Amino acid sequence: MTIPGFIVRNALRNKRRLILTVLSVALSLFLFTTLQTALHLMTHPPTTEEAALRIATRHRVSLANVLPAKYQFRIERMPGVRYCSKFTYFGGIYKDQSQSNFAQFAVDADRIFRIFSEMVVSPREEEEFRKEKTACIVGAKLLERFGWKVGDKITFQGTIWGCDPELTIRGTYRGQGIDETLVFFHHDYFDELMGDRGLVGAFWIKAGSAEVVPGLIERIDAAFRNTDAETKTETERAFQLEFVSMLGNVKLFIGSISTVIVFTMLLVTASTMSMAIRERSREMAILKAIGFNASEIAGLILAESFGQAMTGGLLGCLGAKLLFAHLDIYKLSGGNIPMFPVTADVVALGLLVALGLGVASSIVPARSTIKATVVEGLMELD
Repeated sequence: MTIPGFIVRNALRNKRRLILTVLSVALSLFLFTTLQTALHLMTHPPTTEEAALRIATRHRVSLANVLPAKYQFRIERMPGVRYCSKFTYFGGIYKDQSQSNFAQFAVDADRIFRIFSEMVVSPREEEEFRKEKTACIVGAKLLERFGWKVGDKITFQGTIWGCDPELTIRGTYRGQGIDETLVFFHHDYFDELMGDRGLVGAFWIKAGSAEVVPGLIERIDAAFRNTDAETKTETERAFQLEFVSMLGNVKLFIGSISTVIVFTMLLVTASTMSMAIRERSREMAILKAIGFNASEIAGLILAESFGQAMTGGLLGCLGAKLLFAHLDIYKLSGGNIPMFPVTADVVALGLLVALGLGVASSIVPARSTIKATVVEGLMELD
């Protein structure tokens, strides 16, 4: 019999225990991978080369404060600015509060799809959206969720703003790695409903190149310093991460849960290996008697522990990746989670944890087996 065959036969000696151990590791690492994916999405929002060119300008005090619309003319004249659009979060209710977990933005219709060039809209639909003041463009997932069709009319009840836009869907957008659950409508229509007060929630800007972004951020904020509405300009990524910070220390919370999961897995695998090796004390003593040294005995135990942990790790981590790749997480979450991609980095982290578990859970049984003499091992009862 070969050494690998000997290891496999020992692992399969108690099939029920082996299956339960592997499944417990797989389930734990599935949960670990899911939590780490959620954390990765919050702390590392999906980005593209185009996103690196985008910056956002808002009120320095908070997102709740507004800016004068006239700032747009000064921003557009600054060197390095390619496009600039008004970008006001509307936050209206569609039918009832439970169905309104998606964002609506009032924007400049002739610029928004040049700034967000990843959003793919047919030329005909984009043209119709630009020409009609009460038109809107919606994300493909949102269109599917509510069963809307191009030409349908939808109304949003204002909560933050004192108006109720009545919009006509004139197109839909799609895009790889972007949120397909948004609604965009004309800022001109919003201004008209609000009595042309000239207020803007924020400005979204696309720079000519990534090199000019740092200097452009400084120039914009310097231009409006010491005014009644000072600005805070930052990259799109930094702007998105501010929303995560509002949730508190999410990283610590998820990290704590992940640590508990890993510790629980360690207890399970270590207990299983200790029990299995204790039952084979006489066999280990015989292996010593026929010439196996301490490192070879430890290697056998490590290989068995490593095999169980990695089998569970592969089932849990790759299972999570395959499952979330084929599930429509947007529908299952009721529109709360637009996408949930399990990245290769997260899978690698999960497998690294499994590897560590395999090594750590073999230390105690290997140490006790090595310390025991041949006589002590042969005295043990099966």
